[in-house]
Amino acid sequence: MDDGFSVKFIARIHSDFQTKFGIPRQSGLVEELESRVIFEPEYRNPDALRGIEGFSHLWLIWQFSGAVRSAWSPTVRPPRLGGNARMGVFATRSPFRPNPIGLSCVKLLEVEEDRELGMVLRVAGADLMDGTPILDIKPYLPYVDAHPEAKGGFAPAAPERRLTVDCPAEFLEVLPEESRSALLGVLAEDPRPAYQDDRSRVYGFGFAGTEVKFCVDGQRLTVLSVTKN
Repeated sequence: MDDGFSVKFIARIHSDFQTKFGIPRQSGLVEELESRVIFEPEYRNPDALRGIEGFSHLWLIWQFSGAVRSAWSPTVRPPRLGGNARMGVFATRSPFRPNPIGLSCVKLLEVEEDRELGMVLRVAGADLMDGTPILDIKPYLPYVDAHPEAKGGFAPAAPERRLTVDCPAEFLEVLPEESRSALLGVLAEDPRPAYQDDRSRVYGFGFAGTEVKFCVDGQRLTVLSVTKN
């Protein structure tokens, strides 16, 4: 019996994140983030999406394209635990897995028809870097996919790390209008690694065609600059 099988990328997501830094730690944490799922030419048959508009949320199955490795480790250091404690890789959502596959739940905003790209899915809340390959899409079914009584292990609830964000209006004006509230949401979630708390350090990441730089003092994040790339 073959111990592997080949998969094809059916689509790629187009988001505001140019690098891994700054991406929310889980899908749905920043609902203001909008992305577009653009199908590969082979999968642009509109019949493949027939009925999808009846679902409010979707599961995206995707490849951790920025974390592909030839080897794997049975334990990893989750950022949620400060990067100091090791847990089993299958007890975490670490990208460093035997098979670098991710799973995200997103809100379906609209099914668009583009003359050149075919049917495009506009979604909200995705935690994917721009260009990430999508392996499959499945509808979210509330009656089986939602378990309010479920236990969360070492991550029982969303981390209480929302920050107060100081960002001058002129900085936001550098961004496309549809990406401004999303940036504020991303910053409020504190994009720094969980184990870093250096008041003097300046952080930066690419977002919506700009470079955003900021620093954090306690519970207050100050945006220092937003410049076009």
